[in-house]
Amino acid sequence: MFTDEHLYSIALRKCSQIGDINFYKLVSAVGSAKEVWGFPKKDLAAIIGIGAKTIYDIGNAESIKFAESELKFCENQQIKINLRHLGDLPNLLNECEDAPAILYQKGEFNKKHTPLSIVGTRNVTHYGKKFLEDFFEEVKDSQLTSISGLALGVDTEVHQQSLKHNIPTIAVLAHGFHTLYPSRNKKMSEKILEQNGVLLSEFNSSQKPDRENFIKRNRIIAGLSETTVVVETAFGGGSVSTANFANYYNREVYALPGKITDKYSQGCNQLIAQNKARTISSIKDLIEELDIDKPKSKVGELFPYSDIKAMLSEKQQKIYDILQKYDSPVALDDIAEQCGFPSHKALPILLELELSGFIKTFSGKQFHIA
Repeated sequence: MFTDEHLYSIALRKCSQIGDINFYKLVSAVGSAKEVWGFPKKDLAAIIGIGAKTIYDIGNAESIKFAESELKFCENQQIKINLRHLGDLPNLLNECEDAPAILYQKGEFNKKHTPLSIVGTRNVTHYGKKFLEDFFEEVKDSQLTSISGLALGVDTEVHQQSLKHNIPTIAVLAHGFHTLYPSRNKKMSEKILEQNGVLLSEFNSSQKPDRENFIKRNRIIAGLSETTVVVETAFGGGSVSTANFANYYNREVYALPGKITDKYSQGCNQLIAQNKARTISSIKDLIEELDIDKPKSKVGELFPYSDIKAMLSEKQQKIYDILQKYDSPVALDDIAEQCGFPSHKALPILLELELSGFIKTFSGKQFHIA
């Protein structure tokens, strides 16, 4: 099942100073992980970007012993070992310069499906859940594979909605396959595999779900797809890092806007304001822009008008109702006159509506329904 190259790749990656980028430099320069392991260290030191500290551990007998144990573990657990330098990684992930040298895998990919990464806060609200429910209901007949991180909150909702609608889903773990975090999602991880999904991890069986591993995991979530959707996140939330990785990889990012007073919409609003993400104004528009196979059922707006009423404050609703009457953008002064608010008080309300994705702003302080 496994070759010498798998053995020496695990041993090489186990060396303390050899991360994914240095690993790739070494095997690209020498030819293989096995050859790197037996290569004269003085010659390895001549490789550009490789210093003495990096090569110090290469040839360590303990690393080989660990690699032998890891291969037995993977064989017993039916874990596939993907090596980047052998071209085993998914194409989109392989394009990323910091892609993992080794990617452990349970389950099999459906390469015909369009991958879509969806992330968000662990503290998902009704608003975020409703979006995910509506989105997956509309794409249930599409050739789509969802990707998320198996965490609580948005990640769990993504995987659950995918399973509910028979959409393959990929969970990227922040630890090795010897454990499952969070433990309450263990049954769900088993169901993911049962329903043609995949579990992925770059971490070996000695690595626990340490805090820094979650940030590393986020780059894989972003790298596996051409598009990342951020559902809800606070300022500085982990999902912001996923969006930043996607931006760095020159991938598309979409964010679900929300009220400026809602903590778990503030990160999304900030991504939109900084032009790091495009605004999701409706599920219909999102599906069209993602260019996935169109579902058979009719695609509706993100929320029907009756739901919008329940989400808006009295002042927001008053202005929204005014704009609903017009087919073209309306000037700020005209809106203020009709709603009875001074212009300086109407403007902040209009900006709230814009950030929440309900209206659009045009030049000359003109506004219209999104």
